[in-house]
Amino acid sequence: MQFRAAVLHRVNAPLSIETVEITGLKPTDVLVRMRASGLCHTDLEVIQGQLAYPLPIVLGHEGAGVVEAVGSEVTLVRPGDHVVCSWNPSCGHCYYCDRGQPILCEPFSRHQPQGHLLDGTSRMTVGGQKLHHFSVVSSHAEYCVVPETGAVPVPKEIPFDRACLIGCGVMTGVGGAARIARIPAGSTVAVLGCGAVGLNAIQGARLQEAERIIAIDRDPERLAMATEFGATHLVRAGEEDVVARVKELTQGRGADCVLESAGHVDAYRLSSEITRSGGDLVWLGKVNVDRDVAFRWGSLMGEKRITRSSYGGARPRRDFPWLARLYLAGKLKLDELITMRIGLDEINVGFAAMIRGEAVRTVIEFPQ
Repeated sequence: MQFRAAVLHRVNAPLSIETVEITGLKPTDVLVRMRASGLCHTDLEVIQGQLAYPLPIVLGHEGAGVVEAVGSEVTLVRPGDHVVCSWNPSCGHCYYCDRGQPILCEPFSRHQPQGHLLDGTSRMTVGGQKLHHFSVVSSHAEYCVVPETGAVPVPKEIPFDRACLIGCGVMTGVGGAARIARIPAGSTVAVLGCGAVGLNAIQGARLQEAERIIAIDRDPERLAMATEFGATHLVRAGEEDVVARVKELTQGRGADCVLESAGHVDAYRLSSEITRSGGDLVWLGKVNVDRDVAFRWGSLMGEKRITRSSYGGARPRRDFPWLARLYLAGKLKLDELITMRIGLDEINVGFAAMIRGEAVRTVIEFPQ
């Protein structure tokens, strides 16, 4: 079958909307008709060459849609299901999956960086040329093919433009607070960086009943949004002494838990300085994999627990429906994350807004 997709042919070049082709479904494949796809900063890293992937490629890993067709061995979903795509599907039986660490699934780790699905192959072509998948999703397209573990059913009541956000930024931020960090009720939590992941970390801390949530960012508009998502105190980095202010708010100890979501070397160093002795430090952001990050050794002492989390401890079939139900119950903010809605043809406009720092989340909407 043929459909339209946004294709990246060269680094630092605009995406082009082209007709691509899927040759057919394999036994455990699921064909999803996309209804919404969020633009994530990780997509931009590929476009700008900071994150190397084989080209040409269809980006997008934060998608929601309707199951159109399934392979002969699929049992987890059926046509007509509303699903959110997971960018980290797992095989369920490798070394790490058997040990309860599906985020480290070996087929995923081996084949995903090569632009392939879990079986090590691609399903897409463009102009007769092999076309690569991104994060086993490629949601910036009218259709995508994912493994059945990458198509997670959610309640049909949740709108697609809200549902797609669950697949990356929401899961990473809320999960970082609720599934990775130790945040007993009454805790003090600091969140460094108030973009999409950070705002969700803030509301994750609120869901865990943190008493004080300190939002830290350079952008006053992002800090204003942080209040809406549950922050109780705001610290303007660059204009205030962040370490001194956090310690002032915590009787000189530092925060019980710090969630870093800025993805900057300075933020990593700062995060270690504002975590109290015996506290939790969770790194959700990222820098280039070859970049060195330095710390003051004393800031790492004091029995602190430091965890790097890529996906907020996601167990998608457990967590995606949970997050959708929280939204439907009015306990999780998703509407407020969306700052732009665009069509597929406007995707380069969306990424330009991201570069300018004007968008928390831009969502591509596809017609029915």
